[in-house]
This record gives sequence, structure tokens and C-alpha cells, in this order.
Amino acid sequence: MKRFLPLYLLLAAACNQTAASGPAAGKAMFNQAGCASCHKVGELGSAVGPDLTMVGLRHSPEWLELYIKDPQAWKKDTLMPNRRMSDEARKAIVEYMAMLKGQDWGKGERPWDKPSLLKDPVARGRVLYNRAGCVGCHGADAAGGYPNNNVKGGLIPPLNKAVEGFTKAELIKKIKSGVPETQKEDPKGPAPMIRMPAWGEVLDESELDAVASYLLSLKSGEKADF
Repeated sequence: MKRFLPLYLLLAAACNQTAASGPAAGKAMFNQAGCASCHKVGELGSAVGPDLTMVGLRHSPEWLELYIKDPQAWKKDTLMPNRRMSDEARKAIVEYMAMLKGQDWGKGERPWDKPSLLKDPVARGRVLYNRAGCVGCHGADAAGGYPNNNVKGGLIPPLNKAVEGFTKAELIKKIKSGVPETQKEDPKGPAPMIRMPAWGEVLDESELDAVASYLLSLKSGEKADF
């Protein structure tokens, strides 16, 4: 009688094989490891975890390497499993993820460009906030709670009370230019690994306006300071 290995053992074995380097090999390993069962890239994959279509804009290769190697060491309550993959496989996946900056949607095919959403800036901004990946740092409904190293409180700030700290024009400007150097809690310590990118490099004025409209519609939480 044939014996079949459980799926998780097959995935573990696949991830520990020596992998070729480069984004193409990383994409193959990403799919082979089952990452698409939780994450979307473009319109492929699942929405269980954060959308990764623009993850290369939001996170550095150094952070991706650290997080994939041991997710719980960065965020104790994360649901992402530790695949315990080989260094070669992890490096290839990081190279693949680092190049993901929205190209998998294609021009004019972004999920917030549906005709029904174009008529409602707040609804459009909500979809953009979630699908572009803002949720992966600032949390669901912009409530915060995601960690960062050497920042005040150890957490990325919430944005669900931006209405108390910014005018719409100020908020758009902040989102557009990003925060290239996050303030350190300990000036002598290492630089925070997560920073807010300059979204103006990939979002147009109407998209920036939609994100701001969504954030300004939120009424609860701490005063925004990012």
C-alpha cells in the first residue's frame, strides 16, 4: 500500500531544497510553499493575509528576510507560520517579493478602479488602503498595533484619528512624500526597519485623495502622528 506524506511535510521538504536564485525562482518557491493560500499578488491568491502586490514598495529586503525567517520573533501574535525554509529558498522569495510594486495588476486594472468605487472616494480609499497594503502596517481600520523596532511604544502609529491632526491637504502631502526617516526612540539605537514609503511614486492624485478621504472618515482611536 502506498503511503502519502501530509501536505505540510511536502511543503517543508520543498522549502528546504536548494533553490536557484533570482525573482523567477523566488516566485516558484513562493507558490510551492503555499504563500498564495493566504496572500494575494495581483488577483491571484487568497485575502486571508495582507495583499502583497505592492510589498516591495512597503518593505525593505532586510525586513522581509527577517520576518520570513521567524515571523513570531517580529510579531508574536501573527498567524503566519514559520516555514523553516532553507536560506537559499528564503533569499529567492525575498528577491521576488522585493520587486513587487504593483506591476501584477497591470495598467488600469487596479482593484480600486471599478466604476462603482470611482463615484465614492471613501469606499475607494478603503479598498486602496487594504489592497495597496497600508493595512499591513497601520492595521485594520487604521487602528494600529503592528510592531516596529526602536520607535515610540514599539508600534507603528494608528491613523484612525487623522481628522484631528491633519487637514486633507496636509494628509495628502504626508502620504505622497512618505516618511523617509522614522524618528528613533533611542537616538543611539538602530534605525527603525519599517518606514512609510513615498506613495506619490505609485499613486496618482485621485488615488491619494481617496486614501485621505477614507482616513479622515475614521473617528476613533489615538491622534495620528506619523
